[in-house]
Amino acid sequence: MKESRTLCIWENCQDDGISVVKDHHNLLSSAIGDEELARELKIHSYGKSFNGFVARLLPHEATKLSEEESVVSVFPNTQRELHTTRTWDFLGMSQTVKRNINSESNIIVGVLDTGIWIDCPSFSDKGYGPAPAKWRGKCTTGANFTHCNNKVIGAKYFNLDSSDPVTGNLSPVDEDGHGTHTSSTAAGSPVKGASLYGIAKGTARGGVPTARIAMYKVCWDSGCNDMDLLAAFDDAIADGVDVISVSIGGPSMDFFDDPIAIGAFHAMKNGILTSCSGGNDGPSTSTVQNVAPWIMTIAATGIDREFRTVATLGNGKEFSGIAINTFAPKKKMYPLTSGDLAANNSGDSYGNASACDYGTLSSDKVKGRIVYCLGNSGQDDTIKELGGAGTIMALDEKTDTAYTTLVPGTFVLNNVEFDLYINSTKNPLAVIQKTTTTKIPAPFIASFSSRGPQHINPNILKPDIAAPGLNILAAYSKLVTITGEPGDNRYDVFNIISGTSMACPHACRSCCLRQVLSTQNGHLLQSTTRIKIEDVDIELASGSGQINPVRAVHPGLVYDISMDSYISFLCKAGYNGTSIGLLIGDKKNFNCNSIVPAQGIDGLNYPTMHTQLSTANSSISAIFYRTVTNVGYEHSAYKAKVTSPKGLSVEVIPDTLNFSGVHEKQSFKVVLKGDTIQGGTHLSALLEWNDSNHTVRSPILVFRSAE
Repeated sequence: MKESRTLCIWENCQDDGISVVKDHHNLLSSAIGDEELARELKIHSYGKSFNGFVARLLPHEATKLSEEESVVSVFPNTQRELHTTRTWDFLGMSQTVKRNINSESNIIVGVLDTGIWIDCPSFSDKGYGPAPAKWRGKCTTGANFTHCNNKVIGAKYFNLDSSDPVTGNLSPVDEDGHGTHTSSTAAGSPVKGASLYGIAKGTARGGVPTARIAMYKVCWDSGCNDMDLLAAFDDAIADGVDVISVSIGGPSMDFFDDPIAIGAFHAMKNGILTSCSGGNDGPSTSTVQNVAPWIMTIAATGIDREFRTVATLGNGKEFSGIAINTFAPKKKMYPLTSGDLAANNSGDSYGNASACDYGTLSSDKVKGRIVYCLGNSGQDDTIKELGGAGTIMALDEKTDTAYTTLVPGTFVLNNVEFDLYINSTKNPLAVIQKTTTTKIPAPFIASFSSRGPQHINPNILKPDIAAPGLNILAAYSKLVTITGEPGDNRYDVFNIISGTSMACPHACRSCCLRQVLSTQNGHLLQSTTRIKIEDVDIELASGSGQINPVRAVHPGLVYDISMDSYISFLCKAGYNGTSIGLLIGDKKNFNCNSIVPAQGIDGLNYPTMHTQLSTANSSISAIFYRTVTNVGYEHSAYKAKVTSPKGLSVEVIPDTLNFSGVHEKQSFKVVLKGDTIQGGTHLSALLEWNDSNHTVRSPILVFRSAE
């Protein structure tokens, strides 16, 4: 049995696809030693925007192929996973904010995800003209997907490995809901009165509601294949999208072995910015994903709205929990029991009855009752199967994520009063109310949002920025229940879900703004005019802070990054010159010695400054070189202000930048010095450039691993 692997080769793509395919066949034949077998084992050739192919290879064949001079990298095909109303108002983007409608309607957002349910009202094309002239893509129809429109102008699906069949429809239709949700968050049309069964009612809209959407379905029930991701990037770049949104991730890998990093690099080469979710493995550190510097990596925050679900006991005491409960009670009160009292006592189960684990409870003791369950795993599915009237799930720590329950349910903090009431009352009663919303202080980092530092390149701070990703209402597919569970019978065109997946398309809104308003190209443009989030590990959790799309329109200064800057960075990072040449399409002439060496400890014009100490006893010594571009007023002077903690010296040279024209560039350096870090893992400082109209912030972070 051949092992499926992804092979990526970067050379100058030929004008005709025949030459590319022929080159791929020759390379594969050489590795395998059999021309006919090579034809059978090749799965797909990439050649629209970059050069590579996928084939089924044995380990020794892959090794032989990787030794070819014209091959950058050979790596196994792996499965990646999804990172799964009021947010735009919260971010200051009200419906009355001034917009450039004509320019925004020419923006095409490419989304790599689970597909799209085009019949959602968020994808209405009423009032839209034809697709922009630059659009070169197409609409692939199929089961449950019969058309595109002037809003969703393109849709394709990718399932290259026919030996790994998927269940469901081979078409761009969304049978998961995730892709529909992210697409509408980025560019959904305004829909008044949107809600989930009356919860979070308001106007649902995307960040750029008049932009167009192109869906590239790469995720199926088994996950998201590397080979399909690369094929989608290849097509999206060639189709003419302006921004690419990818709410997918996996373990961080070397840049030349990471399909998302590879695809995003080629997008950057073509002036397209890629926004990616940072992962949902927080609050642990060193969990952030999608860390290539040419990717904008997004963390998730909460907004000033919380979904409260109240449980009231028969003695009148109320307990406020976090959940999305769409059910209104039909009775004033219901019988109440606990997992312990409802145990089946059969001795056949290895689970914990107090936690209501599957198989531990008696249906006779659960049916028609609300069940109080201890433990951090939701058991609403178990209670539903046994005919229970609802469940109150007790957590050891408060949650910030509202999960939709299969039966009336809520997640509360563990409280002895529940057990005392249940065990001391002859007929204990309770009722669970339908979810309501309440205002809370915000923003804050979502507990699940992955944190840095990253270790692929330790001097680049990831994530880059943060955006709302907690409890987000957006469009959904009616081909799946709102919980995704087969026992659910609720279907809706809107749903509330959480994840850095939801934050990623929010950040795309700012990317789109820069596409419309900036005269520069589409390389990594990051305005650091972000609002600061107060958090213990703020930089590791959110990079520069939360997006501020209103201020991003007039940021004052930007840290522009060119293709040459990334190449210098790769050379400094130790990548082979031959491989870099293949990557950029200059395989014969490129040599790292021929370019201007990257300066500073990180070698990149990044808006944040980050260094990781090699040992716990290392002293602090680092220099960062930066160049900013004036996109504010023609004549302006920016003065540096540094806020730094004890033990960290930060010097900015020069400390004043004088501009006499728009798009003029000025350079400076930042020198860090200090002794070893005592009593913690990091020291954080802040550099602010101010001209009395703009404040441009650059976080500075020194990190050391815990001993």
